[in-house]
Amino acid sequence: MTLDAVVHDAGEVVVGPRPEAPIDGGDGDRADSVALHEDAAVAIVDGRVAAVGPTDEVTRTHPPENAVTAIDADGRAVVPGFVDAHTHALFAGDRSDEFAAKLRGATYQEILDDGGGILRTVDAVREADDGRLLANLLEHLDIALDHGATTVEVKSGYGLDRGTELRMLATIERADERHPVDVVPTFMGAHAVPDGETETAYAERVIDEQLPAVAEQGIAEFCDVFCETDVFELATSRRILTAGRDHGLTPKVHAEELSHLGGTRLAADLGAASADHLLHATDEDVAALAEAGTTPVLLPGTAFSLG
Repeated sequence: MTLDAVVHDAGEVVVGPRPEAPIDGGDGDRADSVALHEDAAVAIVDGRVAAVGPTDEVTRTHPPENAVTAIDADGRAVVPGFVDAHTHALFAGDRSDEFAAKLRGATYQEILDDGGGILRTVDAVREADDGRLLANLLEHLDIALDHGATTVEVKSGYGLDRGTELRMLATIERADERHPVDVVPTFMGAHAVPDGETETAYAERVIDEQLPAVAEQGIAEFCDVFCETDVFELATSRRILTAGRDHGLTPKVHAEELSHLGGTRLAADLGAASADHLLHATDEDVAALAEAGTTPVLLPGTAFSLG
């Protein structure tokens, strides 16, 4: 038995219920079971939380001087790890100059139409070797962990062809094996329409070429679609997500980010795990998510960067 760590003299330690399912606003019993301990400590033995309670009690049974790591929280809060449910943490290249363009008034769609945005990153990812992609992702996971995230969803979607999408998912799997953060892989071949293709033709490639290969690879857990005007329209998004579900991938939807198209209701109709962004969602849309048990995911950083 190894006393891995003792965190003591915390101002507050928050302990949630066992995570069989998310807590939602309608589940009062489970929400009320979140416990708050003041002037508290946490002891970790053999990789598991062994004790939580008043500092004097925990440190008496688990002396900090006997721990591999002892941390004086000095009155700070100790909380469960954050779950980042929506990231595009695997990418290559740099688009920081596009932020300056946005400040000058360029819209998201204008940047995309000029060959920037997602398609610019697609080019960079296709050119990057596996080692560079893995190094980039591990660096981004380090940043997430430094900010308290212990579970991070990571999407593909910067390949837009079968080979690169599979390569991205394989990189996500390798990162999960190497990094202490739990990494959850999402297939997002329907992130944008490649140059020179129509929405309909590319959607057929996602359904007929990419999804069967992704299912055979067996890494991705979710299938996500950018359901947006001039990207993947509502009917196309439904076809892709339904095909993904038929291949065993749980739907997720980028919904109502730039306009109100109906992606939120689509997510609810399909029983999606989540509907994300929701900047243009209505009260009725949110009610539909609640009824379906689909989790709304808000991304304030994206809203800020979009202006």
